Amino acid sequence: MTDLMCERITLDSDICHGKPCIRGLRYPVENILEWLSAGMSVEEILSDYEDLEKEDISAALAFAARMVKVKRIEMLAA
Repeated sequence: MTDLMCERITLDSDICHGKPCIRGLRYPVENILEWLSAGMSVEEILSDYEDLEKEDISAALAFAARMVKVKRIEMLAA
C-alpha cells in the first residue's frame, strides 16, 4: 500500500467488525465510497463529518483502486 493508505486506512477487529476504516475512527472505507458514488462532494463530506480530512478521502479512493486491480472479473448471476 502507498504511504497515504498505510497512514490513513486501519484494520482493527474491534472497530466496525474489522472492516477497513479511516484512522481507527468508525468510518469504514465503504461508507466514504458510497457517499462519493451517491454524489456527495469531498467538501460536503468534510463539512458533515468534521473529524475527517481531505487526505482520508484520498486514501479511501486509493484503497478502492488498489482493491479492484484484478486480472479478470466474472459476472455474477442475477
